[in-house]
Amino acid sequence: MTANMSGNIWKSTKLRGKVIALRREDQSVWERRASLSPANVRRLTRAGIKVIVQPSNRRAYPIQTYLNAGAVIQEDISEASVIFGVKQVPVDLLIPNKTYCIFSHTIKAQEANMPLLDAVLEKNIRLIDYEKLVDESGQRVVAFGKYAGVAGMVNILHGLGLRLLALGHHTPFMHIGPAHNYRNSAMAKQAVRDAGYEIALGMMPKSIGPLTFVFTGSGNVSQGAQEVFQELPHEYVPPDMLQKVADHGVCSKVYGCEVRRRHHLERKEEGGYDHEEYDNHPARYVSTFSKKIAPYASLIVNGIYWAVDSPKLLTLPDAKALLRPGHTPWLPVSEGAPALPHRLLAICDISADPGGSIEFMNECTTIDTPFCLYDADNNKETKSFKGPGVLVCSIDNMPTQLPCEATDFFGDLVLPYTLDILESDATKPLEEHNFKPAVYNAIIASNGKLTPNFEYIQEMRAVNQKSRHGIDVESSEMKRILVLGAGRVCHPLLEYLHRDPAVHITLGGSVREEIDVVSRGMSRVSPVLVDVNERPDHLGSLVDQADIVISLLPYQLHGVVAEACIDRGTNMVTASYLTPDMAALHDRAVEAGITVVNEIGLDPGIDHLLAKECIDEVHQAGGKVESFVSYCGGLPAPECSDNPFRYKFSWSPRGVLLNTLGTAKFLENSKAIELSAGGSILDYSKDLEFLPGFSLEGFPNRDSIRYAHLYGIAAEAHTVFRGTLRFRGFTRFMTVLQKLGLIDPNPHPALHPSGPEITWRNLVCNLIGLSTLDVFYENLKHRVAERVGEDNLGALETLGLLQEAPVTKLSTPLDSLCHHLVGKLSLGDKDRDVVILRHDFGILWPSGAREQRGITLVEYGQPGGQTAMARTVGLPAAIAANMVLDGEIQQKGMVLPFSPDMYRPILARLRKEGIQANETVVTINA
Repeated sequence: MTANMSGNIWKSTKLRGKVIALRREDQSVWERRASLSPANVRRLTRAGIKVIVQPSNRRAYPIQTYLNAGAVIQEDISEASVIFGVKQVPVDLLIPNKTYCIFSHTIKAQEANMPLLDAVLEKNIRLIDYEKLVDESGQRVVAFGKYAGVAGMVNILHGLGLRLLALGHHTPFMHIGPAHNYRNSAMAKQAVRDAGYEIALGMMPKSIGPLTFVFTGSGNVSQGAQEVFQELPHEYVPPDMLQKVADHGVCSKVYGCEVRRRHHLERKEEGGYDHEEYDNHPARYVSTFSKKIAPYASLIVNGIYWAVDSPKLLTLPDAKALLRPGHTPWLPVSEGAPALPHRLLAICDISADPGGSIEFMNECTTIDTPFCLYDADNNKETKSFKGPGVLVCSIDNMPTQLPCEATDFFGDLVLPYTLDILESDATKPLEEHNFKPAVYNAIIASNGKLTPNFEYIQEMRAVNQKSRHGIDVESSEMKRILVLGAGRVCHPLLEYLHRDPAVHITLGGSVREEIDVVSRGMSRVSPVLVDVNERPDHLGSLVDQADIVISLLPYQLHGVVAEACIDRGTNMVTASYLTPDMAALHDRAVEAGITVVNEIGLDPGIDHLLAKECIDEVHQAGGKVESFVSYCGGLPAPECSDNPFRYKFSWSPRGVLLNTLGTAKFLENSKAIELSAGGSILDYSKDLEFLPGFSLEGFPNRDSIRYAHLYGIAAEAHTVFRGTLRFRGFTRFMTVLQKLGLIDPNPHPALHPSGPEITWRNLVCNLIGLSTLDVFYENLKHRVAERVGEDNLGALETLGLLQEAPVTKLSTPLDSLCHHLVGKLSLGDKDRDVVILRHDFGILWPSGAREQRGITLVEYGQPGGQTAMARTVGLPAAIAANMVLDGEIQQKGMVLPFSPDMYRPILARLRKEGIQANETVVTINA
């Protein structure tokens, strides 16, 4: 049956009253195709069939064209007995007791789509899969193949231009864009034709040598690709001539070679090729493609379907040989011209079958990121055009880049089968229908069970399930994460990541007891001792085995870890500030094709996410942010703050104390204020009233003006301030310690580890210049009171800083004091902490009205359990690491979480973990 079926069939009274629906596509933001074109719908409606089209502004054909074709446009499609789509349907949108025609991607028991299949069975849906609509010879009769070939060829020519540029060669291919840039294939072909004109004029660099294009197969995919190729000045050669033109061809044209089965398949024994034998017994054959054809190919366009028992075109060892630098000698080129590393420059794997005929392609690329560079020596892929390897494009939905033509082509193929499909009533047994073989054999499920042809799917699922539960740690299916640092932040991060059964975590730390305790009870966490500074080779080997590294180490060590990640092409996440040293590694990280996410903890981290969410919302609505004031701090819960500091330490106190000596820059009423190091930031401490039930104060923190630029408000804000939050009393007592010299980070002779023993009383005497010989305690207190005030003596005595207790000497007053305070003021097992974050925005709207918006986050920890600080630092870092692994974060280099595609999903996932901010708004009329 063809699309030009007789009018009598279309005028059949059996068609009248039938209702079908064309659903909107929601599987991908790029999916703009439909399974039926407006012309197809017009044919159906004229035959008396009611066609409901679900509205969609993303669909390439405007909704008006379907309305003009006689369709009914409405959201509700439940009236239809048969629903047509292209891609998978979200489980919650499946309507029970209907017939669905889609590409379900379930016939290989693909794990990601098994929930869809389960829902189909549960909801009594009859599922017809286009992929299994075949003729008597087993050839598919409904497919987008031709336009997959067209789009794929345009894409790879675009990528070839970028790859050659990265290798040092400007070529005419640079003027060819990705397929989705063009309104239709004719426009794309014109761009290719223009590039071909330049090639014919001799504008291809001689240093590249002749370019050879190898097409596998002769079906629709290959034909579509060759249609585009033929717009270039070209010459076709048979496979046995490929070596000759590769070595001695000219650069004013390109060479094409169509390779069919008989050209590269031969029996393992005796040689030779027999078509029927291969169809029935593919395992008897081997492919010689990697030896006879691939060595002479500049670009391979793969369009063949690969079955499990079939020989592969290119294996992993093949790739290592083909991509070896200098593997193929080149013709002499002009002196100084850059040499290509190897002949094979690019592969367009239109079949997009991960692990299939091209073994080293384990994942498809995407329209967003269409290319990867496969490095055979390290068996890994990087999202870059620069570096060793072969450029690969393997997009699994290429036809949607040319959506109108693809829809026309596909709809004309599926239309002849609609009459048969229209007879389907999913509420009735399959046996009561009289489907023609093509449709019957494409029915995967009916009446709550798999049809006989597809019962094997359950067996495959069982095998996959067993494989997953017994998977080896080193399996390539596992996500391999290296976590460095086993402090308090570590446990919630590990717990979050460990929820995924496909994750294995290596936990590295320098203290065996710490890593053992933190990893206890987690079966897929392997603790390992590692000293980042002392054993860089050991660190390198751990990084090399990981897909991503999460560094929870002190910020001074992140650079060492980042260097190792760059050298080995491994992504990285850290919660710490992006220091100048880390920022200096940006270009190297980009060149290495890796993502290094920084500032994704609490402060910095969640503060950025909430700030950017609000700022972007204001800007999108036409407003301006005139002022931004932010405070954040981790504190003991109020009932646990019973000490002179009004503070307790959930980790080493050093950072907390040292921060009070830091510099600060902020903008106040359009005036830039810069505070020098040594304690002046405490002079700017002020009481805060945004939470009336708390007694809070805050002081400046680091460089706020930098974030005015990063947040995009530098040109409009007159006040930009980021500060540290503490309970009232903290600043006063910190000033006391500063005045006594106890927070000095510089070495002091009295604290040399090899020097004589010293007590705290002696040390204080030394620091304030009082002789320790025959000193009376009352005299010491009097002298201390003169310096810091008499009302602070009790606090110093409470902390034992005026007593005859020995000092653990750690060279500097600061480090010695930190060691002392850990024992005195650590958060105890019965204590709980609280994290408080506050943003205040002053907003000017276009109407002249002003608004004060406050965003407040308050998060409590659990006594003896996870601290609020650990959760609010560890969870964002864990979420970001997962996003990098899953390809949600694809930006390369040193990345900050300021873009909507980062802060929105992270905030949404934090809300699921119970971490959520509240917002207040006060409007002031103009």
